[in-house]
Amino acid sequence: MDTHVVIVGAGPAGLAVGACLRRAGLDFVILEMAYEIAPAWRRHYRRLHLHTVKAFSALPHMPFPKDYPRYVPREKMVAYLDAYAERFELRPRFGETVKSIRRKDGGYLVETGTETFCAGHVVIASGNNAEPFVPSLPEIEAFKGRRLHSADYTEAAPFAGQSVLVVGMGNTGAEIALDLAECGARPTLSVRNGIHIVPRQLFGVPIQIIAMATQPLPRAVNDRLFPTILDLALGKLEKYGIARPKQGILEQINAGRIPVIDVGTVRAIKSGDIKVASDIKRFTERGATFVSGRHAEFDSVILATGYRPSFEKFLPAALRPGKSGVTRQAAAPGLYLVGFHNPVTGLLREIGREAAAVSADIERRSSTK
Repeated sequence: MDTHVVIVGAGPAGLAVGACLRRAGLDFVILEMAYEIAPAWRRHYRRLHLHTVKAFSALPHMPFPKDYPRYVPREKMVAYLDAYAERFELRPRFGETVKSIRRKDGGYLVETGTETFCAGHVVIASGNNAEPFVPSLPEIEAFKGRRLHSADYTEAAPFAGQSVLVVGMGNTGAEIALDLAECGARPTLSVRNGIHIVPRQLFGVPIQIIAMATQPLPRAVNDRLFPTILDLALGKLEKYGIARPKQGILEQINAGRIPVIDVGTVRAIKSGDIKVASDIKRFTERGATFVSGRHAEFDSVILATGYRPSFEKFLPAALRPGKSGVTRQAAAPGLYLVGFHNPVTGLLREIGREAAAVSADIERRSSTK
């Protein structure tokens, strides 16, 4: 099948690119391995809300409805994405798993399990959260209780009354621990390394707005300024087992590590409703021993150990972006990656900017041929 553009993925990034291309009058096809749009958003745990404000989180050319709250909840985000696809007549090809992408005659051949697409341009928008990541954990197979990845966690009710170990204190782990604590479970967060934590709102102002305002400042200034402000807002957390890393916030973000945006976890840690433990030394049949020497028993273990992108499975090494980071333009002309850069100012805002830039570049290249 011949088409002008192939978009891989029907999540927010793929839909945003599709909408921009539709407005530019360019033909395209969206390939999605699942059988619905935005499958990652549909499987997220139920209490999830956007950490960024709706005014700066809408996709191009369609703001959120006025009655949506400032921080959009998961179910309203799914409804918005469904409406977005309808608005721009985006009809993905579902059940299409991309097997390979290769160059041919100045364009690209995109092979799925059922068809081969010939396109002048390819946009990879499959996202950083395509596949759950489970690291090697010492003697994890010895644990006889319930064990699941955070990708399979939906709500806290099944864990009520249980002692639960949450491995990893990123944004997902921190919020799942809070969900558990609020629903009658006894969660413990295992924190491996130092982490930066910021409140979702700082003195009443959304942290995203503050990040946007301070972005023009030199990184060194931001990295000196924020710890002082955050200590005033959250208190010094070292006495609760949470150390601040040596790297500054912006330095870590540039390396791909987003700070934990607190929506109540810190308060629950301070009250003792959530316990904090060090890295895991080894698992046992009924619990875990930590590097601090402490041992505790648990009914369940939730692995909030993150996700990985999947494009390495189908994109040859010669076409991938360099080690410095994923950018809009990959290693060959006409090949783009959208939605893989999560800046301090917000992923969805960045997706909108990238989608518009990629669409404009494709339109420019098309007009010069």
